[in-house]
Amino acid sequence: MTKKLLVFQSDFGLSDGAVSAMYGVSYGVDSNLAISDLTHHIPQFNIWEGSYRLLQTVQYWPKGTVFISIVDPGVGSDRIAVVAKTTGGQYIVTPNNGTLTHIKRYFGITEAREIDETINRLPNSGESHTFHGRDIFAYTGARLASGVISYEEVGPVYSIDEIHELPIKESIQEGEIVKGIIDIVDKPFGNLWTNISREQFKNIAVTYGDQFELTITTDGRNIYKNIVTYGRSFADLHIGEPLVYVNSLDNLGVAINQGSFANAYRIGSGTNWEVTIRKTPKILYT
Repeated sequence: MTKKLLVFQSDFGLSDGAVSAMYGVSYGVDSNLAISDLTHHIPQFNIWEGSYRLLQTVQYWPKGTVFISIVDPGVGSDRIAVVAKTTGGQYIVTPNNGTLTHIKRYFGITEAREIDETINRLPNSGESHTFHGRDIFAYTGARLASGVISYEEVGPVYSIDEIHELPIKESIQEGEIVKGIIDIVDKPFGNLWTNISREQFKNIAVTYGDQFELTITTDGRNIYKNIVTYGRSFADLHIGEPLVYVNSLDNLGVAINQGSFANAYRIGSGTNWEVTIRKTPKILYT
């Protein structure tokens, strides 16, 4: 029998019963569901990170997997609850508040539906307006994953053009310089994952061991500027040395071998954290 896969993501943490309550609602729909966690440690209200973690993960799950992503500072407001279908055939149950930004831009959404809360809401929860993760998203996601409802029964078609996107700065290459942003901090290691693609970087990087001038700025302030080495892996450098490398999403990462780059220089993520990488000329001694 094919597993019915349900994957949760939230900013709830695990210090109280919120996540367990969502599990309980889901198992109440179908006790045979296979429930997994993407993470429940998204920083509170950080829609950007929730969006990025979906991109990092969704594409590697089988067709038909249902993801429930709840980073929802607007809970109880007039924001829309949707279920998006990806190009890979996965479903994402989430508020339409920007959490689908990276999936829509870099993976693809083929269809979206607005959740009809008159049908797809936990019975006897209509007077509660602060825990839609349990009452709407978990309940709808479990019903979809288990086959209690079809995708069409989620609710009316919702225009893909109406899916809210957070602002994104695309990476660029200019001669022997590439520029981008820090998409995310790779926790718990503290590596910086940029949006600079391997293809862009390869246009200025010839071989492992090449050196580059790395500059990191935020809101116009220089936070870091130094020479770093292009490494195949962390072990290519001595402990404590900085490097740039190609990460698991085929983009450029920045790290300190066996150290936290983010903690060492107090670096964050998002469109205001900009990265510039410049090829340094080789010095020939005669």
